[in-house]
Amino acid sequence: MKNTALTDVHIREGAKMVPFAGYNMPVQYAGINAEHETVRKAVGVFDVSHMGEFILKGDKALDLIQQVTSNDASKLYDGKVQYSCLPNENGGIVDDLLVYRIDEKTYMLVVNASNIEKDWNWISKFNIYGVDMKDISDRTSLLAIQGPKATEALQSLTDIDLGSMEYYTFKKGKFAGVENVLVSATGYTGAGGFEIYFDNEHAEEIWNAVFKAGEPYGIKPIGLGARDTLRLEMGFCLYGNDIDDTTSPLEAGLGWITKFSKPFTNSEALQQQKQQGINKKLVGFEMTERGIPRHDYEIVDAEGNSIGRVTSGTQSPSLQKAIGLGYIDQSLAKEGSEVYIKIRDNKVKAKVVKLPFIK
Repeated sequence: MKNTALTDVHIREGAKMVPFAGYNMPVQYAGINAEHETVRKAVGVFDVSHMGEFILKGDKALDLIQQVTSNDASKLYDGKVQYSCLPNENGGIVDDLLVYRIDEKTYMLVVNASNIEKDWNWISKFNIYGVDMKDISDRTSLLAIQGPKATEALQSLTDIDLGSMEYYTFKKGKFAGVENVLVSATGYTGAGGFEIYFDNEHAEEIWNAVFKAGEPYGIKPIGLGARDTLRLEMGFCLYGNDIDDTTSPLEAGLGWITKFSKPFTNSEALQQQKQQGINKKLVGFEMTERGIPRHDYEIVDAEGNSIGRVTSGTQSPSLQKAIGLGYIDQSLAKEGSEVYIKIRDNKVKAKVVKLPFIK
């Protein structure tokens, strides 16, 4: 099992550590609900250094990215980030990812930890363009500093004007005395904030500086447990749960990152699927009777007929009610539709709601 550059710090902080995507990761410190509330109301720090980072460089870097990703990366400009996915050849998704345009010939792709090797091999397979590819995952640390007080908590550490940074942009500069730190504003919590990319050797130095600067704002370390409840309240997909090699981006509600203005892997088949219509759709639902939906629970109709499966579910700390995501028959995917979740052989009532759960 791999460690991040901050594993020893998490253990010293009393984190409960668990194996996740081949890494030894903190799942919680003070407790998921308390940490969730810290991010929604103040500011929290996630060590997400397990994520993968690839640098693609060369005259044809954009051509390669355009071929393997579903979104239109030609729309990017220096300092802009784009959410996208890697479609496979069978209508499913290899991974979802972020594309950072450093300059006209240089891009950074940020991929999920569990898919680093898989994604690298997939992209390499299409690299007929002579693009220089570097996997910098093992030497790169990444902190996600999230919450409404993130800007105030971090501004004293950098000359970058954090308050003026637009959503899905990034800047490079000096941060906590360290040169060449990449600061982005993408977020996976819906609470605002920043992601800080830097070399492993600076990990403890930057961690300590962030906590010192953030102390007046109630900053706390946050584990992956609260990261999951926060992203689920926003209706954000988690690879391996809500999207995978068998789910189409159109079924997953990711038509907005599937651009048919250019050819890409399996684009013709996906375009045909769009024209013919999908049979199942990823929807959000909230429980109207007592019960917590869990991954892979069956979704049924009033007569008990199977209509789908739960992909993610939890008791929402913000809403104080159980919520979930799941694929169901398109005919029942309309907002307000009544469905039932099979929990220990009981049909427990739920209704389809519009995403995100937290407005």
